[in-house]
Amino acid sequence: MRRILFGLFAATCLMFLAAALSAPAVAQTTTTTTTGTSSSGEKFLGAAIAFGLAALGAGLGVGTSGSAAIAAVTEKAEVRTSALIFVVLAEAIAIYGFVIAFVILGSSG
Repeated sequence: MRRILFGLFAATCLMFLAAALSAPAVAQTTTTTTTGTSSSGEKFLGAAIAFGLAALGAGLGVGTSGSAAIAAVTEKAEVRTSALIFVVLAEAIAIYGFVIAFVILGSSG
């Protein structure tokens, strides 16, 4: 499992490095068309990356904390509320990513 996660992380880093190196190093102006600006695609890409990575992190967090919470509750039933708090905190990461995606899409410019 660790090898797979490391491979995905390395592939993601290489993808971002290739995208950064392929972009021109000079400033460019956006051109306005009848359907919008050319930066609207970059907004969609940024929102997708923000929400996608937040959902990935939330999934890993909920999976880890959820399995630990179930194990703790089966041993001692009094820790149910405390364990549930950690699962909810991990799930909140996806909500934050969702909000940031809407902020990116709603920004002007």
